[in-house]
Amino acid sequence: MAEQERDGEPAVEVLDKADDRDGGQGNLILARDVLPDTLPIVPVGRPLFPRMTLPMVLGSEGTRAMIESLLGDKKRHVGLVLRRGPTPGDGAGEAPPARPDDLYDVGVVAEIQHAAQSGPQGPIQMIVSTHDRFRVDRYLREEPWLLARVRYIAETDMTPNDELKAYSLSVVNSIKELVKVNPLHKEELSLLMQRANLSEPGRLADIAAALTTADPPVLQEVLETLSIRRRLHKVLELLRREIEISALQTRIQKQIEERLSKQQREFFLREQLKAIKKELGLAKEGKAAEVERFEQRLAELNPTPEARGRIEEELEKLRLLEPNSPEFAVARAYLDWLTILPWGVHTEDVGDLARAERILDEDHFGLEDVKQRIVEFLAVGLLKGRIAGSILCFVGPPGVGKTSVGRSIARAIGRNFYRFSLGGMRDEAEIKGHRRTYIGAMPGKFLQAIRACRSANPVIMLDEVDKIGASFQGDPASALLEVLDPEQNRDFLDHYLDVRFDLSNVFFICTANQEDTIPRPLLDRMEVIRLAGYILEEKLEIARRYLVPKQREAHGLKTGQLRIDRPALRAIVDGYAREPGVRGLEQCVRKVARKAARRLVAKEADAFRVKAADVPEWLGRRRFRDEARRGRAAPGVATGLAWTSLGGETLQVEATAVETGEAGFKQTGQLGKVMVESSEIAYTVVRAWLDGRPEGRAFFARRFIHLHVPAGATPKDGPSAGVTMAAALSSLALGRPLRAGLAMTGELTLTGRVMPVGGIKEKAIAAKRAGVRRILLPAENREEYEELPSHIRRGLDIRFVRTFDETMAEAFPGGRGRKSQPRKS
Repeated sequence: MAEQERDGEPAVEVLDKADDRDGGQGNLILARDVLPDTLPIVPVGRPLFPRMTLPMVLGSEGTRAMIESLLGDKKRHVGLVLRRGPTPGDGAGEAPPARPDDLYDVGVVAEIQHAAQSGPQGPIQMIVSTHDRFRVDRYLREEPWLLARVRYIAETDMTPNDELKAYSLSVVNSIKELVKVNPLHKEELSLLMQRANLSEPGRLADIAAALTTADPPVLQEVLETLSIRRRLHKVLELLRREIEISALQTRIQKQIEERLSKQQREFFLREQLKAIKKELGLAKEGKAAEVERFEQRLAELNPTPEARGRIEEELEKLRLLEPNSPEFAVARAYLDWLTILPWGVHTEDVGDLARAERILDEDHFGLEDVKQRIVEFLAVGLLKGRIAGSILCFVGPPGVGKTSVGRSIARAIGRNFYRFSLGGMRDEAEIKGHRRTYIGAMPGKFLQAIRACRSANPVIMLDEVDKIGASFQGDPASALLEVLDPEQNRDFLDHYLDVRFDLSNVFFICTANQEDTIPRPLLDRMEVIRLAGYILEEKLEIARRYLVPKQREAHGLKTGQLRIDRPALRAIVDGYAREPGVRGLEQCVRKVARKAARRLVAKEADAFRVKAADVPEWLGRRRFRDEARRGRAAPGVATGLAWTSLGGETLQVEATAVETGEAGFKQTGQLGKVMVESSEIAYTVVRAWLDGRPEGRAFFARRFIHLHVPAGATPKDGPSAGVTMAAALSSLALGRPLRAGLAMTGELTLTGRVMPVGGIKEKAIAAKRAGVRRILLPAENREEYEELPSHIRRGLDIRFVRTFDETMAEAFPGGRGRKSQPRKS
């Protein structure tokens, strides 16, 4: 006996030749009398337990050869040992030949009862009967198959033991409980009752472990456990886990069955409802219902003869198609578009100009010239009987109200409004639609807008028309020509619809930030209305009337909880929101409201009143400084006025000289070609102007002149800075600063004549914003300036100049040369 009784329970015996002391006449049968000492080893993917009969399939080439050699022997015994990795037939693919290190030490000996091979190279199917456990002493060889010397582990007769009996009963009861949870184990329970009894607890544990779905290493641990009590304990743990898994599986299965039965019940009920409605004549089949729906739509519309013929043709085609046909879905989608468009449906225009003026005044403060142009346009349309034919184009910097003015126009005349952006559009199919041969084809944006508005005469706003693109897919700007041309859009043909639709009653409004990038053929079809931006007084009223109440409501504040004084609003506009529009101003008001809301929640105060001195506390450091007012004017510095796509701006020009003994000139500040040429002309004009003065001639002859326009990171270009550059160079050469609070604009010729420039309104607004009071303008811009609204001209001292001599006379304090007659507004 290799093991004695331990833990108060019967032990097992490891038998070998040394145990044959009674010549085989005792109660024990020696393993060597019936089982060989050397066994060919077969690696398996799941351990087998003693005293069981079961089928096996072996597919590896070496194993097949071994089994074929054993089939001719009387004793056809093999050792079945668990492999520590994938084995053939366990779903892990064809594993390499097993080595001794790949196998566990304990296995079971099995006798081949029956074997059959399916084909020459097919796997061997066999029935085996397992007997005893064994432990591998050593491997005798590895090729052509594993051969090992083994020692058998046999169990002794079990003596009555209450603890083992309790364990055995627990195992049987656990399997009965498992049968209740999962009836599939019912057959396994009857098998267990036939093969095991309570007097053989070891065999009961082995058979119960074999019935579980535990992992192979866990089962191998049970196989290697020689203590009967510990083996039964482990098997009980496996059975309890198996019961939990089966209960969870049953619960999941029940949920799935309940869901499926509910869906099936609903399906049957729906089908019965359809059948009942069909019998009573309350509903029709799918195709008949679709056809009837399209016919009802057609009866309510007034399409053109071409459209009516196409609809009837498609309806006849739909009647012949089967609902399961792919053509049916295409035809139904096409008919849906044909019958959903508002053929002949128009909203009635409101011909009340006073109402239109009132709505425009309610929605917008300022912009008097723009509102006057709009009312005149509407008046012409009312006299003609139709507000169509012309296309308005609002051009101005961001945030001045271009889109909201278009929405107000639609409200004033009682039309539906639709807006979409053209910015970045590169495919003409978005304008004219896709052809129906493509999968997912759709009409273009204009027909989608007509469908959304449900009328054939809406107001359609095309935002960002100056940012439309072009690519290999086509040129959308060229496609827009047909849409926006009053002579062509009467018969607009969309590629998807393939039926002409009348767009001549649509009121088109376009918006842009600048005219330069709008294609010229497109611009010729538009009536341009420019929105230059707002001055400080207008922004104050807009903030007081619209922005502050809007942000109070958006942040959940009451009127008494947040008040912003008028001086505080002025400080916000002057120091934080100088752009032409009001978006920056609205962001500042939003920031104040947000901070007030936080302080109210924190109960720092019950109400807040923002004064001018408190603005830095709410908004931080000022973003803008008054360049024109900062410090004392110095020689070589001049203030100009420039126009940009964002409105007017003040522009500082600086000049300095370095004595090098010879003449020279350079310019910096990221100037464009036009400004570089303007600076060179200004340099020549100033040198010619000072040529009659010896000190002036000597100044340029011995010095290198450097002209700079600050903010070098910003590209600059344009034909209106020549006068400003010449004034800076003259101030540098004479050593005299220019008049304080002075700004100028204009272009110079080589003969000293001051040329007219554009953007007078934007430049005047920028000058007022920067605190400039005296402005030098070209004399040829006099009429354009006089057309400006009186509130913009108020407070400005305008001097018109024709030549560079007149410019210098007005630029220096006290004057120099012939003076021009000043003009005050």
